[in-house]
Amino acid sequence: MTLLSSTLLTSLPRLFVEGGTLAMSILTVLLVAMLFAAWKAPAWVRNIGRFALAYSILHISFGWYKAGLAVEIAKDIHPALVWGGIKCCAITLAYGLIIYLASLLINTIQTPRA
Repeated sequence: MTLLSSTLLTSLPRLFVEGGTLAMSILTVLLVAMLFAAWKAPAWVRNIGRFALAYSILHISFGWYKAGLAVEIAKDIHPALVWGGIKCCAITLAYGLIIYLASLLINTIQTPRA
């Protein structure tokens, strides 16, 4: 195993936790549902991908709202703490975008050619 692949494997669980275990778990369930739908109900693939993207955006908006409340209450927060929170929100968005792009790819592959 190369250094890059071992680093990636150890960082994936860390990214899962940093992105929020509940949100990342829900997105993982949506990913599994999308892969199952690609096999059993191909018409649902794109909708599941859209839902995953919308859910990740919703999760980000709640995270930003909670961060805004924390900044409002504390009034003096170090910028590194704020950017760390934004980074964690970006993890969830990236995962939702990956699921959405996979749904588009699966839908494109399954679409019959004229």
